[in-house]
Amino acid sequence: MPQFVIEREIPGAGTLSEVQIRDMSLRSLRTLNEMGPQIQWLHSYVTEDKVYCIYLAPDEDSIREHARRVGIPADRVAAVRRILYHVNVR
Repeated sequence: MPQFVIEREIPGAGTLSEVQIRDMSLRSLRTLNEMGPQIQWLHSYVTEDKVYCIYLAPDEDSIREHARRVGIPADRVAAVRRILYHVNVR
């Protein structure tokens, strides 16, 4: 299944309360359940004004449809082409 990185511009994301983050996450999860198992949220990174999410999905359109249904932005969607892992070289 293709993996995607979604960049979401959310002003003040880094200062959202735990309750606000949880509510947004629960809305997202409910929508994912409605859309079926072909789209999955793996994890997210919250920065000052953006949230970067990692998803598995069949295509970019599925990602954008999820964002539309939840009411959160998907400003940039990029397919992951390669994953690099840290290797200890000594």
